[in-house]
Amino acid sequence: MARVAVIDPQTATGEAKQLLDAVQSGLGMVPNFIRVLANSPAALSAFLGIHGIAGAGQLDPKTRERIALAVAEQNACQYCVSAHTAIGRKAGLDNQEMLANRMGRSADAKAEAALVFARALVEHTGQVSKAEFDAVRAAGHSDAEVIEIITHVAMNIFTNLLGKATQVEIDFPKIDLNKAA
Repeated sequence: MARVAVIDPQTATGEAKQLLDAVQSGLGMVPNFIRVLANSPAALSAFLGIHGIAGAGQLDPKTRERIALAVAEQNACQYCVSAHTAIGRKAGLDNQEMLANRMGRSADAKAEAALVFARALVEHTGQVSKAEFDAVRAAGHSDAEVIEIITHVAMNIFTNLLGKATQVEIDFPKIDLNKAA
């Protein structure tokens, strides 16, 4: 059970109602994570804004989901691992690839470089080495893509923190973490 209210889109009012209706329209559902965020329409609006911007960048949807899976596993956020497994499947990732992604690996060398860099960002709280930065570039990532990897890591750390702190109920097929927190 979540530690904060899970806002019901049917009874929400004002800006929260408008934002939840927009999510429903775009996704066909309103995940519990979004319903928890709706406690603060300002926070929900900010999240939807950065999520929209991050989704419009140069990184392909599969790589964005790979990053979300790697960061969620690294931060031991079961809600986010479960959610991004479902979303990753819709983006075209198979189970074997997603399991590898959660450990920072990929069958795609360029994607794996993004995951290694993403995990280094989390592990070192952004203080990546020159070698780690050079490796992601050597794999073919442009400066724009490097900035987007950093953006996706930051956005996913936010969602991991929110999911874990509020103990939001998982409303996707539940996926077990590979490691203990």
